[in-house]
Amino acid sequence: MTNVTAVMVEEHKLILRMIDLVEKNTRLAEAGRFTDWDFFIDAVDFIRNFADRFHHSKEEDILFKSLVENGMPAENSPVAAMLMAHDQGRAFVRNMEEAARKALAGEPDQTPILADNAYGYVTLLRDHIDKEDSILYPLAERVLPEAMRPAMVEGYARAEEKTPGVAERYRKVVERYEAKLAA
Repeated sequence: MTNVTAVMVEEHKLILRMIDLVEKNTRLAEAGRFTDWDFFIDAVDFIRNFADRFHHSKEEDILFKSLVENGMPAENSPVAAMLMAHDQGRAFVRNMEEAARKALAGEPDQTPILADNAYGYVTLLRDHIDKEDSILYPLAERVLPEAMRPAMVEGYARAEEKTPGVAERYRKVVERYEAKLAA
């Protein structure tokens, strides 16, 4: 049987590495030991382009739609909860970006605003990924019929073709910041 969630689980690993960086660098910023506001702009770029456009679009446009087509309710369901979390995450990211841009422009007192939104995003996404990896994805593997799976895998491939090299590019961004933090 074709596994239709393995690619999502792998992408979650890179997203969680970025989430760890956001949390650690936010702690350093609160302690006054981190002023690389560009990191937060790069983190927002990663979140928007890798986590949201690259990863969430596959979930929303392919996996979740397949679950609904297979009989899962669109409302008051695990899919609805995941979509709501995606929207909540986008709001945290917008606010985080705004605070980082203001800090870059020299506006004072942006760290508390950035921290509130960064921590909100980190908490939300860790919980969200845990629910997907431990509940929704195993459920999808149990309930989605084999007949649907090849089209889903093709859909993932088409989505990836629209953004060639994005996974590699953002893996390098994460590795660069992990190395900086370790130094």
